[in-house]
Amino acid sequence: MKDNSLKSREPLDPDTLRTALVDNGPYNQLNYQEATGSTNADLIAAAEQGAPDWTIATVERQDSGRGRLGRPWTAPQGAQVIFSILFRPGKDSLDALGTIPLASGLAMMDTLESFGVAGAGLKWPNDVLIHGKKLCGILVEAAALDSNPAVVIGMGTNISLQTDELPVPHATSLALEGMEIDRNEFLIRMLNNLHERLLEWAKGESAWLADYRAVCSSLGQDVRVILPGDRELLGVATGIAAGGQLIVRDNDGVEHTLNAGEVTHLRLQ
Repeated sequence: MKDNSLKSREPLDPDTLRTALVDNGPYNQLNYQEATGSTNADLIAAAEQGAPDWTIATVERQDSGRGRLGRPWTAPQGAQVIFSILFRPGKDSLDALGTIPLASGLAMMDTLESFGVAGAGLKWPNDVLIHGKKLCGILVEAAALDSNPAVVIGMGTNISLQTDELPVPHATSLALEGMEIDRNEFLIRMLNNLHERLLEWAKGESAWLADYRAVCSSLGQDVRVILPGDRELLGVATGIAAGGQLIVRDNDGVEHTLNAGEVTHLRLQ
């Protein structure tokens, strides 16, 4: 492994993070540990105990991390940026919670753009890809759906993984894409961008969804979508509806508006 990869795996500096994100930033609390099972699980438990809105949990390694569809998401210690945040959106936003993953993925795209990362795009709904390979896992879970709703947004971004450390062949890391990035700075930028995008989301503004469409690499793609019940849909992804749904035109010219499904791009753009 190259020395620069080893350097990038130095522990995060919680004092630097707390100063930037809590003392001089928009967050209320930062919890740092060397390792845990799952930062999402930790924050869901904390939410039940009354943890404040905009609480951050971050670690060097998690042993029971999960991506979409319950897939494991693991990496060597210090090789990723791993965090979860607790977000209490208000009861009037319950009907729109399904679009939080899209807004979260958009915040990651904002962050990659700020570092000059080329070739990035969002595969619907929120898979962050670079040149068609997955960089980041995003998992949004409800902690409460009552009069005081709360959601936990978790992300794990591959920073310094080498080829033999990738969890799956179709993954990548910023190091493999030629980028050496300080993990503290990446986390600070990412969390500030996520806060801004969630504030836009909470206002119900359409501007963030237009920004999402602009970076969604699924649009215009030939796709295969595995729908609930293991049904398969083949067609072209033609748009993103106002509610964040993917619109796919099948081979007979019929358009389908999808709330859920596992999308595969059948060709690289």
